[in-house]
Amino acid sequence: MTELAFTCTDVTHDRFAAGPTLQFRVRIDETTGVRVHTIALRCQIRIEPQRRHHNEREAEQLLELFGERARWGDTLKPFQFANTSTVVAGFTGSTEVEFAVPCTYDLEVVTGRYFHALEDGEIPFTLLFSGTVFGKGESGLWVEQVPWHLEASHRTPVAVWDEMMEHFFAGGGWLRLRRETIDELTKFKADRALPTWDDTLLALLDETTERQP
Repeated sequence: MTELAFTCTDVTHDRFAAGPTLQFRVRIDETTGVRVHTIALRCQIRIEPQRRHHNEREAEQLLELFGERARWGDTLKPFQFANTSTVVAGFTGSTEVEFAVPCTYDLEVVTGRYFHALEDGEIPFTLLFSGTVFGKGESGLWVEQVPWHLEASHRTPVAVWDEMMEHFFAGGGWLRLRRETIDELTKFKADRALPTWDDTLLALLDETTERQP
């Protein structure tokens, strides 16, 4: 039997990916000296917002997700960030692997809204592991399961997320709109010969403000 331990050593963003992607680097230690042939490894990544402090401005941004701060004892619970997997090459002692997690800045997605609300500090991640370990001994091949209780945690600076989104979107964000709304905005933009969607929305806001009594 193997004795495995997992440690998340770093979380960075991949500057050369096609889109925003976080890289979770994980060290795997096998403490009995058994040679591991390979591991088909699965990882569930959760965000644990109850493990960090949120200032008042962040609390206002998180009202839609968690309600009033007075209710956070009931509503501030861990939520899913990603499921990912990899195949770990053979090793003895220890090895390192990376989990690549594509990310979105869509504010309709819970994780996008949560990260967007954070101003500084850290994001508390928990990584839960499962999968199958393969080895080869004197009696032939053997197989065992990665114990379900194995996990790791990492407090990732919010700056990592901010830098990643700034790298890919440079000061922008994303809003999802109905097709009918997009069609109307497109007509509004074309009728006024506006160069960008930012200009279109600002012009629309200006017209709405002017019509107010």
